[in-house]
Amino acid sequence: MKQIGFIGLGTMGAPMASNLLRGGFQVTVYNRTTAKCKPLEAEGAQTALTPRAAAEGKDVIITMISNDDSVREVFYGQDGILDALKPGGLIIDSSTISPGLVHEIAAAVEARGGHFLDAPVTGSKPAAIEGTLVFMVGGSAEVIEQHRDIFDTMGRLLLHMGDNGSGAAAKLAHNAMVGIHNVALAEGFSIAVKSGVPADKFLELVKNGSAGSKQAELKGQKIIDNDFSNQFSLGLMLKDLKLASSLSDSTGVPTPMLGVAKSMFQAGFNNGFADEDLSAVVKSYEEWIGQKIGSKADQ
Repeated sequence: MKQIGFIGLGTMGAPMASNLLRGGFQVTVYNRTTAKCKPLEAEGAQTALTPRAAAEGKDVIITMISNDDSVREVFYGQDGILDALKPGGLIIDSSTISPGLVHEIAAAVEARGGHFLDAPVTGSKPAAIEGTLVFMVGGSAEVIEQHRDIFDTMGRLLLHMGDNGSGAAAKLAHNAMVGIHNVALAEGFSIAVKSGVPADKFLELVKNGSAGSKQAELKGQKIIDNDFSNQFSLGLMLKDLKLASSLSDSTGVPTPMLGVAKSMFQAGFNNGFADEDLSAVVKSYEEWIGQKIGSKADQ
């Protein structure tokens, strides 16, 4: 059985590592906050005290980290994983980072005789727990097939997007749409509720009408229930929208809707909602219209 080092046990990483353990893989975990390793130890994981220790001797190293700077530290830092990579070893990075950094790391990994796949995910916390994530992967098709068992243990679908960097680019384009759809949902709710339309009736219409979206299905009832428990944070969505904006600038693609969505998530961040679910972007609209969207808002 393949030996795996898993680095980054946040909202997504911890359940992903747990699914690998249940799938029979030998997993060594690392997280800056060591306490987050304890539940996985109870499931059979070994805990490492540094990223390098988690990576040493492993067939596959998986990283799930929040941003470019933290990824750089894990790869290039004093106790980084690059120098622990064994010849022929594979690094799968499931973080959402810039395509430029992906290309840089991929070249560094290849120079050390290893393989690299950029494999960000979509599905948020529930899919990570259920093992139904969707992976969008950039890199060698041959390497992907050699390690499909790992992806199948954590997700329901793997989409090979192309060469290294294409997985990261696809994720940023995808999350640009997620952010836009959340703002559209919040705005539609606000128009309807301010006009006297019950929020639950409007959501039923959206789900059954042409304005329906995955975000309406996933976040609509949460907004009505005033439930902003974190499945994917507003702060991380803002980070992704900023990365998507930088990517669009580099490609010359005009993105006016992305710009509006980024501004709305920035407003939510500035108002202190960074650690709440991304659907908390609606709170800025609630302030503007002077009322809550949902009937359960004061419970």
